[in-house]
Amino acid sequence: MKTVVIAIGGNSLIKDAQHQSVSDQYAAVVETVRHITDLLERQYRIVITHGNGPQVGFILLRSEHSRGVVHQVPLDSIVADTQGALGYQLQQALENEFRRRRLKRSVVTIVTQTLVHRDDPAFAKPSKPIGEFYAREQAEERMRVEQWTMAEDANRGWRRVVASPRPQRIIEADVVRHLVKDGYVVVAAGGGGIPVVADDQGMLSGVPAVIDKDLASAVLAGQIGADRLVIATSVNKVCLNFGQPGQKALDEVTVTQARQFMAEGHFAAGSMLPKVEACVAFVQHGGREAVITSPASLSLALDGTAGTRFVP
Repeated sequence: MKTVVIAIGGNSLIKDAQHQSVSDQYAAVVETVRHITDLLERQYRIVITHGNGPQVGFILLRSEHSRGVVHQVPLDSIVADTQGALGYQLQQALENEFRRRRLKRSVVTIVTQTLVHRDDPAFAKPSKPIGEFYAREQAEERMRVEQWTMAEDANRGWRRVVASPRPQRIIEADVVRHLVKDGYVVVAAGGGGIPVVADDQGMLSGVPAVIDKDLASAVLAGQIGADRLVIATSVNKVCLNFGQPGQKALDEVTVTQARQFMAEGHFAAGSMLPKVEACVAFVQHGGREAVITSPASLSLALDGTAGTRFVP
């Protein structure tokens, strides 16, 4: 049985601005897990990772509106909250799908920590915007009182920015590996994992940062010895010159070609670039193949007839 890590985006659980409620997100989860269950029927071992950007934003907004009424929630705890909430939705939707198909499988969600270097350069230059927009006066108060780093965002106002350090190791990877080997479907590394640093004695503590879930998924896939990494996104294939004249969809890309395309600036930093970086990292460190495709094309992608495949 082959082990596949499937990374689904937090934005993919929100169809549009009119469908952002918890029930709307669950409906999107139900649709996605049907495609994942198709792979289970084909005897793949599955680990699911997921993004959480919009969901973290919602919690931060609620926390801001309750300021002065209840205590503020640290960012690392918010990531843990979203891991639990989205893991619950994935577990329930998957298990209901298993009942419909009479599959005897079980799902478990692991609250997952991701180790980062405390001296990662990202901590010196926070750049990842989170939360709502503020007027300049409000931003200045937050910077003075809360010691936040804030930046103006495209003339729409000021937002808090935090570090996005590179993931080094998934703390609970051994647990994930054992559960997968025993036949469980595992949900792990939600939102890239809860960012933690280690002191000189190896003691862990959370830090106010966010980790790219695709890069974290590649790290987890490598640690558990997965055969494939699949990144499910809104497009069927990766394209060169995306949205421009001469757009070209890619079927198969080597590590060398991918590096060249990245150097040429074909992939946007906030969207496709980290996905391609994750695929390259996984294959470069021994993974058999990485694929970027849409959720509906998962089965075809693993057959080699859909998506963009990254190979050594």
